Amino acid sequence: MALAHAKADLTDARLNGLTVPNGASWATEARSAAVARVRAMGLPTRRDEYWKYTNPAALTSVDAVTVNDAADAETVFGATDALRIVFVDGAFDADASDALAADGMEIETLGSALTADIHWARDVFGALESKGQTPVDRPLAALNIASATEGMVIRATGKVSKPVLIEYRQTTGVADAMIHHVFKIDADADLTVLETGTAGARVNTVLEVDVADSAAFHHVRTQ
Repeated sequence: MALAHAKADLTDARLNGLTVPNGASWATEARSAAVARVRAMGLPTRRDEYWKYTNPAALTSVDAVTVNDAADAETVFGATDALRIVFVDGAFDADASDALAADGMEIETLGSALTADIHWARDVFGALESKGQTPVDRPLAALNIASATEGMVIRATGKVSKPVLIEYRQTTGVADAMIHHVFKIDADADLTVLETGTAGARVNTVLEVDVADSAAFHHVRTQ
């Protein structure tokens, strides 16, 4: 009983400080449903079986953690010929990124997509995360759906010749990054996504990927 009260108090404290971002009605509905999932599951504690080897306190606290130094940028994909998308301290940096355009692909920011009244992301955003809650509760993924405003929304309509390189850069020890990417790979389309770097002192990143039959999605992430 004490553990249940502790989870409830922790969850209430985190959600009471959360503001659901404005957006199209379908996006708001998806976010509200995610908030309800978080409340029903409760945020994790060290007593949860899934978290018994990793203390989730830094991920669930109201206040973000602080690290002494910013992380060095990864260079493993530095020489790769790719469409480069850069996030600095958890926020998309258009100046440091390539133009958001490529043959066989539609690409835009999460913020842009979630304000459109009609958008293909409606069938993916929050829907795949909700289905992924079985058999293991993933309340931090639902928390991401509820509040993330940064990320990319990408649809591959054909074979994309260059990989998409998502590069995270950290310049401060207090960056609290909440990032969400949505991918839809149409039939017969092919997309490679590379991720590298450290997004912040505290990071919650979720990818929702809808891959059609006869499509291919390749994902490589360095940590």
